[in-house]
Amino acid sequence: MRAIMKKSILVLILISFLVSGCVYFNVQMPLGTEFNKTELGTKIGQSKWHSVFWLVAWGDGGTKAAAENGGIKVIRHADTKIYSLLFGLYCEVTTIVYGD
Repeated sequence: MRAIMKKSILVLILISFLVSGCVYFNVQMPLGTEFNKTELGTKIGQSKWHSVFWLVAWGDGGTKAAAENGGIKVIRHADTKIYSLLFGLYCEVTTIVYGD
């Protein structure tokens, strides 16, 4: 009986390493790769899109919509933020732009 219990615990530990980030995921990362002279600017704009059950999605998460929401004419840098729950059953993606 103890051998079965030890094997079960080992399997659960391995599964938890394999599916890490699948239950809850919240990450912000840059959209660009050139960071030598990054100037963020004085304004920030955001736009979002949402998805539920991998079937329905709504919103405008583009950089143009984010720039318009922040009143930005010149985009200097852009980030994306991804928030996901339960293997993507609910997902929210935010585009963040910085500029003047």
